[in-house]
Amino acid sequence: MERIYLDNAATSYPKPPQVVQKMMAYMNQIGANVGRGGYQTAYAAGGVVLDTRERLAAFFGFPFPSHVLFTPNVTFSLNLLLKGLLKPGDHLLVSSMEHNAVMRPLSQLAEKGISFDRIPCDSQGRLLLEGMEPLLKPNTKGIVMTHASNVCGTLLPIEQVGKFCKAHNLFFGVDCAQTAGSIPINMEEMCIDALAFTGHKGLMGPQGIGGLLIQPKLAEKMEPLVVGGTGSFSHQEEVPTLLPDRFEGGTLNLPGIYGLNAALEFLEQTGIQEIQEQERALTDRFLKGAASLTGVQVVGTGDASRSSEIVSLVFPHLDQGELAFLLDSQYGIMTRCGLHCAPNAHKTLGTYPKGTIRFSFGYFNTVHQIDYTLEALEQILKERG
Repeated sequence: MERIYLDNAATSYPKPPQVVQKMMAYMNQIGANVGRGGYQTAYAAGGVVLDTRERLAAFFGFPFPSHVLFTPNVTFSLNLLLKGLLKPGDHLLVSSMEHNAVMRPLSQLAEKGISFDRIPCDSQGRLLLEGMEPLLKPNTKGIVMTHASNVCGTLLPIEQVGKFCKAHNLFFGVDCAQTAGSIPINMEEMCIDALAFTGHKGLMGPQGIGGLLIQPKLAEKMEPLVVGGTGSFSHQEEVPTLLPDRFEGGTLNLPGIYGLNAALEFLEQTGIQEIQEQERALTDRFLKGAASLTGVQVVGTGDASRSSEIVSLVFPHLDQGELAFLLDSQYGIMTRCGLHCAPNAHKTLGTYPKGTIRFSFGYFNTVHQIDYTLEALEQILKERG
């Protein structure tokens, strides 16, 4: 049976071959740590780490490679930002479409006197820009929001929100878990102060590597989440003030950084425009096909030009979990069903508590796979509808 992977919003698959090759080369030929050895292979590893910071800075239109911080994933990056920056009495704005990577840290912080309000979005997940200003308070420090919903793919107006934050002297943090690698992002042009990313989705790297790009003025106000040895300033027991050392206590995930480095090289050579166009074409084809099926509701805008490569569907007369099981067991189609770690997004979209079945496409998917999936859905609906 053919196996079709349509869960790229969870993690991209397959990876470019050079990602695996470069990780294996590090493990087999280098193996050394960074900042913990006075020999050539340790220096070589340090060079790859620096090169990866520089590639990421250039990729996201950010002029400070030293302020590209490596973390295990986007969740860690968002925790670092929120818990390192906000103090008791502070107030924050988020969208009503946020993932639990934002909402669970904020729920913890609420117990320490930090408050937040949700900027409303409509039933298609579109941010209501006019809803921002009425929510501002004298103690509002910033806005943190996702670039695209992980539930329905709807893109939020990051550039407009960034300009709003700049005009109101607020910091602006963006979760680009669902857009990095497939939709162009320029931090300078979009007035983004902190960008949290993960390497294993659209950036096509391995799991376990992510990061935070943070403007120097904001970094000065942040406290580290984890501290320890950095391989530098070893004569001090105090936390270093220099970046990135201040926020990178302990050994870095070097196999992950090597893999991410190779993935970035692949993205640079392929071109983000080509990737975006191909993924958008696949998404558009699937959206149009799904809209023609009886007994299916498309969640979100239904417009591939206003979303990431995610499509969520609701089947009012079928159990979502059973349908996902049938797609996998009978047709080899891998999807994700449920609430996708974003309960309030589903409440906004009107799909709570039942959730949706999410189909998410990647650069290596094909037109044949889209058509096969639509045919499988049509067949199941005929049999079970």
